Amino acid sequence: MGVALTELLLIKEIDLDFLHNKVLVVDAPMWLYQFLSSIRQRDGTLLTDSKGQVTSHLMGLFTRVSNLMQQDIKLAFVFDGEPPKLKHLTLEKRKELKIEAEKKFEKAKEKEDLELMKKYAARTSRLTDEMINEAKNLVMAFGLPVINALSEAEAQASLIVKNNDAYALATNDADALLFESPKIVRNLNMAGKKKRKDKLSYEIINPDIIDLKENLHHLGIKQEQLIALAMLIGTDYNAGGIKGIGPKTALKLVKEHGTNFDALFNNAKWNDFFDFSWQEVFELIRNMPVDENYELKWSDANEEEIMKLLVGKHDFSEERVKSQIDSLVKEKNKKSQKGLGEFFGQ
Repeated sequence: MGVALTELLLIKEIDLDFLHNKVLVVDAPMWLYQFLSSIRQRDGTLLTDSKGQVTSHLMGLFTRVSNLMQQDIKLAFVFDGEPPKLKHLTLEKRKELKIEAEKKFEKAKEKEDLELMKKYAARTSRLTDEMINEAKNLVMAFGLPVINALSEAEAQASLIVKNNDAYALATNDADALLFESPKIVRNLNMAGKKKRKDKLSYEIINPDIIDLKENLHHLGIKQEQLIALAMLIGTDYNAGGIKGIGPKTALKLVKEHGTNFDALFNNAKWNDFFDFSWQEVFELIRNMPVDENYELKWSDANEEEIMKLLVGKHDFSEERVKSQIDSLVKEKNKKSQKGLGEFFGQ
């Protein structure tokens, strides 16, 4: 849904310097899934250690977090809690798509077609409980806050930004705007990397920022109407939306009906597509469970824990991990001479 909504929005490209000394709260599951999709071997298979355990998520997290910290960007990570019941249908559909992709991957493997293997392998990403726990342990070893959401990570992270405890939510999904995140920063987990535009050229991925208030004004609608618009296109809680209604048509319909959502969804024939009411989805998004008593606390990095997880358990290069940690110290000392403890502190 994020991609469909994005085409209607005002988006400003920024650079990492713009984010210096700012707190960003990260949609952790989204980052991890993207690492699993993008950090792979030539044939599309995931990176693994000598025991066959997946390490793509840790490789991405370690590299990206340490690099961003060297840019004086202060991170906090929010992880999903219990998914809403309405999301289970979407999760089941995603599971089916992954199973289908796995079958296509195996066929491509038989033909030794590397391009197709890579294409389908990227669609099979699964985030296990063990991967999530390891990610949390690595984040905490860096001295960064880990917040466990009651339900959706995006909703919890949006609350933190709304409370002015963070500048923006770092996610690639514009869906976060539905939870009233004042600002979202996209592509932070991929910033600076080269993306193939075609077979002959590459383009550098830059972060960008989307401002909720600015976009509501630009679209000429209110927050409640933005939710209704998204529901017409399709959200995680009503996958696929209303057939035949794209973003521009959805915006037009929402403006025509104002806040008369009964008329809006009746005219859009909601009941022909879903066996649950539009009110259920709307109220879920408006009142997603969040924890008001979260805590953001930064502390010293624990080099020993980082080394134990990455080098001891997963065969990462000791030299590379040590070098990255040393770079953090060197970069901060160059600027302040206050040492690693101050760098990771609040």
